[in-house]
Amino acid sequence: MSQFTTRPELRGTLGAVSATHWLASTAGMSLLESGHTAFDAAVAAGFVLQIVEPHLNGPGGEVPIIVTPAGQRPIVISGQGPSPAGATLAKFAELGLDLVPGTGLLPACVPGAFGAWLTLLRDYGTAELEDVLAPAIHYAEHGHPIVPRIANTIGTMRELFDTHWPSSAALYLPNGKVPQAGKLFRNPEVAKLYRLILQEANGVQSREARIEAALAYWYEGPVAERIGQYCETESVWDVSGRHHKGLLRADDMSGWRPKIEAPLSVQYDDYEVFKCGPWSQGPVLLQALNLLSGTAIAEVDPLGADFVHLVTESTKLAMADRDAWYGDDADVPIETLLSAPYTAQRQALIGETASQVIEPGAPDGRNANFPPQRPFGTIKQPGMGGGEPTVAKDITPPTDRMGEPALDQTGAQRGDTVQVSAVDRWGNMVSATPSGGWLQSSPVIPGLGFSLTTRGQMFWLMEGLASSLRPGVRPRTTLTPTTVFRNGMPYLALGTPGGDQQDQWQLQFLLRHIHAGYNIQHAIDAPAFHTDHLPSSFWPREVGLASLTLEERFGPETVENLRARGHDVKIADPWAEGRLSVVGRELDGDDQIVMAGSNPRGMQGYAIAR
Repeated sequence: MSQFTTRPELRGTLGAVSATHWLASTAGMSLLESGHTAFDAAVAAGFVLQIVEPHLNGPGGEVPIIVTPAGQRPIVISGQGPSPAGATLAKFAELGLDLVPGTGLLPACVPGAFGAWLTLLRDYGTAELEDVLAPAIHYAEHGHPIVPRIANTIGTMRELFDTHWPSSAALYLPNGKVPQAGKLFRNPEVAKLYRLILQEANGVQSREARIEAALAYWYEGPVAERIGQYCETESVWDVSGRHHKGLLRADDMSGWRPKIEAPLSVQYDDYEVFKCGPWSQGPVLLQALNLLSGTAIAEVDPLGADFVHLVTESTKLAMADRDAWYGDDADVPIETLLSAPYTAQRQALIGETASQVIEPGAPDGRNANFPPQRPFGTIKQPGMGGGEPTVAKDITPPTDRMGEPALDQTGAQRGDTVQVSAVDRWGNMVSATPSGGWLQSSPVIPGLGFSLTTRGQMFWLMEGLASSLRPGVRPRTTLTPTTVFRNGMPYLALGTPGGDQQDQWQLQFLLRHIHAGYNIQHAIDAPAFHTDHLPSSFWPREVGLASLTLEERFGPETVENLRARGHDVKIADPWAEGRLSVVGRELDGDDQIVMAGSNPRGMQGYAIAR
């Protein structure tokens, strides 16, 4: 008897696109149907996501991309921009801050998304810049029906917009009102900006030169100049409860282009799993797979307490190493962290009960420097009107539906993200996880129509940590797309929003698909969970020791079993965890079949295959 799923696992031959918004998926498919590649489809979808999910990503954000050309090994385009030259520990100490604020202008890094998408288009695509920007321009200019999540986010932020961020109020509160879900919403400034970029680009002869002209307009031209001017002159209220100017300047953006890197990978059964390097949290998934390979994970019930316990305990160990050792310019012992002897040492720490402590390892005999461990509710929340801050009491991490953050009126959150995965008829595959530049993260820059990334909040303001703040380096991001080969051939491209939970949900998906034979959609639909037994990557960077959040569908027996093992279990809504978007391919003789699945959580992700 076939397993019920919320929607079918899609199969076809031409290609497939899966994204966190249906309009992005349809935009990507339109490129595939025009004879272009999965890379062109992903770029078009990515630009549409910036318009139709502005609470989850924007033009001023970032995106890591794993690119797999047919017949080749994957490469990584790192669309994570670095910190400004002026972002020093001394500068933040001068400001009296011990954490990088999660909102405002101080956490802004070089916005890397535009550069990464255009690098993908230039080096691997076939479409013109005008082709991939056209759908985004259409929705920005003529409007798109906004989903309830956007309307709710704007409603939550209304007081902040009205009180402190008038440029955001001008865009997101038309006629002084919160937009109504299902009604058309426009961003004419972004549409105008993209038209100006196309006008600049269309004056040159070759396709590649047109893309280069667009990059120059963004990073060396009017966009960089406007961003630098705004950060230098505007003092903006942020979650510290004070006003600060930004540190990002046009000179920080000048000459920046995304790094092109080889991914890391591990072999797991017949599968090779590829991730971005330790400037991201991607190796967490690889370490967790290594740890689980020495357990009974393949034999246990994929919906039972043993499965949840093993995955959670392995995740805790991998995340402890993330926070002790990962960083962009740090001396990361990544070969040792992924080695068999080190894995065996760490596997011995997985017991029958839930770990109550955070235990980083000692790769190559090195002692870990670990960031602070503040319990949830430690950090004071600023008052909107400048009054006394309050301490949040008896709270758990502020999650809500879809694994997205619940935010308060200050814009404090855990991080918002989107996903696009694509495969085409030739076997090209791509997985990209765009984020940053959220409408609730910093004010709209007048004349540009978008907000800046706040990814710099992932730096620590203390000496000696792997991810301590340093000028000109990438923050250790949570963004973490995945590509999987099976028996040496490209097989899956996937990812999900969710901040620190991204690799946790992808790990559960892979284990159920590989060991239990769940098809793509079944593995997406299956009840999910996560732990916050780690210093959060987002302001205010607090920890939930032994925490475990389960979707309600697990049932009371599993919950009681896990509580008996010492897990601090909290129950989430039945469909609350993650927003996976997955595509795949398999060979049937000489023929290729493409596959796709999307997440029902949040009721807006969609996959298309034909």
